[in-house]
Amino acid sequence: MRRILLIASLVPLFLTCIPARAQNQSKFAAEFSDESAGSIAPQNGFGFGPAFVYGTNFQNGWRVRWSLDGVRSTNGSWRAGLYFKGYPSPSDPSIATQPIYSGYVQAISLSQIDFFGLGNFTSTKGRSFFGMREIIPGASILYPIFQKSKLHLALYGEANGRLVQLRGRSGQSSPSIEQLYTVAEAPGLTHQPGFFQIGEGIRFGPSIPKTPVKLTYRATFQQFFAPSDSAFSFRRLTLDFSHRILLPYSHAIPHPNETVGPNGDPKTDSHDKTEKAYSFSRDVEGSFELRFFLSESIAPAGHVVPFYFQPTMGGSDLNGDRALSSYQDYRFRAPNVMFARAAFEHSLWKLPLGFTAMADYGKVALTRGDLDFDHLRHSFSAGFTVRGENIPQLWILFAWGGHEGTHTIGYVNPNLLGGTPRPSLF
Repeated sequence: MRRILLIASLVPLFLTCIPARAQNQSKFAAEFSDESAGSIAPQNGFGFGPAFVYGTNFQNGWRVRWSLDGVRSTNGSWRAGLYFKGYPSPSDPSIATQPIYSGYVQAISLSQIDFFGLGNFTSTKGRSFFGMREIIPGASILYPIFQKSKLHLALYGEANGRLVQLRGRSGQSSPSIEQLYTVAEAPGLTHQPGFFQIGEGIRFGPSIPKTPVKLTYRATFQQFFAPSDSAFSFRRLTLDFSHRILLPYSHAIPHPNETVGPNGDPKTDSHDKTEKAYSFSRDVEGSFELRFFLSESIAPAGHVVPFYFQPTMGGSDLNGDRALSSYQDYRFRAPNVMFARAAFEHSLWKLPLGFTAMADYGKVALTRGDLDFDHLRHSFSAGFTVRGENIPQLWILFAWGGHEGTHTIGYVNPNLLGGTPRPSLF
């Protein structure tokens, strides 16, 4: 409840502080005066810290954006990162999209993460806590193909290092993880090797002509290699299909997306039409959305998927993505996840406020063969949002259903200045 009150008290600040930023300052001096703020991860508080954002347009047409920030929360959790994006300006005006090259080094330390065991049938009585630190150096590329096409088809590639260190979390309302679980029940509990992770994917995001329908389809295949202990190596296939229907008389506006750095500004960092090609635009009036998400892990015989890299459902996950909001954060965890959502959002008059409601259904499974439509968990939620061009979305939701009580969620997009989600933590 304290988190809700804190976030609610910050709403007037969100609505007023951004336009007044950097008045009477030079552009370069203003970059040093930026701040970063946002939820670090569920159970780990709301963090504040300094940020630096700088961009250069070269004479050869290349545009480069740098971003550096760090935040710390009241429970001792922190995140710091350096982010880079580069892209060429199109030489042909008819070309709507260009390649986007990204690089980053991010370190994060989380003081408290819940663990209830693995699978779809765990109990709340099995709740335990652990802490985690992860360092992620990496790079990615989003490369459009058929650049003059309105299909907005692009290939995606990434290469990341992942260095994870776990620790216990004692003195809380529930035991530390090592007091309740063994290595057999939580693979990777006592040993966390370094990982080299690569991924390839394809993204498809057209608007259907003469209709208010916008599609965003993504397919990604990742390989996690543990050179020092190959028994932890595995692969993961992720499919994410979103269908968005804009309501009549809506007006599309840009919103933070994958072409803007984590501390960037869509107005100053955009390049031609690329930012609209690879993500949704946030409409003023409202929309319906139908989403289906599937993630499956493939591990050879004798291999295991470390529990700290397994996706979760319930409340929000480590990346801040919400699913089955009425359940506790991180409530269900397994190598395989299936999730579906129907959502509605609409602005309230001409204010930067909105109303949202959604219904979630999902399931986690220890094996891919157990992913079916039996024993689906469900959750319903409704609430309010704060949104705008240069400020992140803020959600205050009340969720119910699922037979484990209710959950009130106050969540601020991970950085106050706008931009894209940072590297995934799993």
